[in-house]
Amino acid sequence: MATDHAPPPVEAPARLLLPQILPALLVGVGASLLFLGISALAEEFQHVLWNDLPDVLGIGDHSALWMIVMLTAAGIAVGLVVWKAPGHAGPDPASEGIGGAPLAPGVVPGLLLASTLTLAGGVSLGPENPIIAANIALTHWLGHKAAPTVPGAAWVALASAATIGALFGTPVAAALLISEALVGQPGRGSLWDRLFAPLVAAGTGATTTQLLAEPSFDVGLPPLTDPGFGDLLAALVIASAAAVFGLASCCLLPHVHAAFRRLRHPMLVLPLGGLVLGLLGALGGPLTLFKGLEEIKELVSSIGGWSSGELAKFAVVKLLALVVAASCGFRGGRIFPAVFVGAAFGLLAQALVPEVHPAVAVSSAVLGVLLATTRQGWLSLFTGAVLAASPAMLALLCLASLPAWLIVTGRPQLELDHRGNALR
Repeated sequence: MATDHAPPPVEAPARLLLPQILPALLVGVGASLLFLGISALAEEFQHVLWNDLPDVLGIGDHSALWMIVMLTAAGIAVGLVVWKAPGHAGPDPASEGIGGAPLAPGVVPGLLLASTLTLAGGVSLGPENPIIAANIALTHWLGHKAAPTVPGAAWVALASAATIGALFGTPVAAALLISEALVGQPGRGSLWDRLFAPLVAAGTGATTTQLLAEPSFDVGLPPLTDPGFGDLLAALVIASAAAVFGLASCCLLPHVHAAFRRLRHPMLVLPLGGLVLGLLGALGGPLTLFKGLEEIKELVSSIGGWSSGELAKFAVVKLLALVVAASCGFRGGRIFPAVFVGAAFGLLAQALVPEVHPAVAVSSAVLGVLLATTRQGWLSLFTGAVLAASPAMLALLCLASLPAWLIVTGRPQLELDHRGNALR
C-alpha cells in the first residue's frame, strides 16, 4: 500500500544565501546604532530632568510633587508631538505589538522624538516597540530603493531581528522570536535557510551593542546550583500566580483605553495620562518610574530589606502604570516594565515564603507575567533564564511555563484591535 510522505524542505544553496550577508550586516549595524543613539539621548535628557534641574531649583529629584510635575510635563510634550508631527508619531500604540507593517519614513522622526520624551520623562514603558518600528520603516524604505526586487517581508525580518539582537545584546532572543513568527508561514527552504540572514543581522546588531555599550541583564540574583522538588513546585505555583496577576493588566487595558479615548484630542489625553502616572509614581515611589531594568537591580540588591507590603505596592503600581501608559498614547514598549512587575511579584512571593530561592521566585514570576502580557513563549522563557543567570533554572522554567500557558492562552492580550477590543 502506497504511503504519502511530505516532500523534504528544499535547501537553499549557498550561492543564494551568500549575497544576503552584506545587507544583513549593514542592517544589523544600523539598527544597533539607532537604538544606542536614542537610548543615549534619552538618558542624557533624563539626567537633566531628574537630577540637574531639581538641583538647580533646590528641590528633591524624587519628591512626590516633582514626579507629578515631570510626568504631566512629559504628557504635554508627547501630546504636542503626537498632535503636530507628520503621521502623528505613528498609530495608536495600544493596538500595536512588536514589529508590524512598515510605517512611512516621514513618521519616524516624530515616533523617535515621542519615544525619547517618554523614556526621559519617567513613563513606565521601554524602548523596544518604537525602535523596532523605526528600524523596520527605514530598512524597508532604503532596502526597496537599493534592491527593488527583494520582497519587503525580507527587509522587515532583517530589521526586526537586528533590533531585537541589539536590544538584548544577543542574537538568541531574535532567533527564538523569528522562528516562532515563521511557524505556519509559507516559504521555501529549511528553517535555518530562512533564519540565515536574520541571524546575521541579529548577531551583528548584538555585537555592535556589546562593543559600544556592554549591556547586562544580570540583576544580581544568587545562582541556583542544585534545584530540587521544592524548587520545581515553587516555580509552578509562582509562574501560574504571576500569569493570573499579569492577566489583570490585559483585562484592564480596553476599559482604561476607552476612558482616555473619550477625550479624543492628544493634548487632553496625554497630559491627563501623565498626571495619572505622576500620581501613581508619587504613590509607588521612584522605583516604579521609567522602563524598569535599573530599578529591578535596585530591588534585587535589597532582598530581605523590603516588606511584603512594599513589594505588593511596587507590583500593583507598576502594573497600573503600564496599563495607563499603554492606554493614553505614550510611545514605548511593554516588555521591560512587565519584567519589573514580575520581579516585584516574585520578590513578594519570596518574602511571604522565605524558603523559596530568590532566583526561582523572580524568574518564575517574570515568566508568568511575560506570558500573560506578550504571549511570546520563547521570549518569556529567555528573559526569565537570563535574569536568573543560572543554567539550572532553564528546566524549571520550561516546566513552569506549561501551567502558566494554560492559564493565559485564549485570554485577552495586552494589545487591542483597531476598534479598541482586546485581542485573544
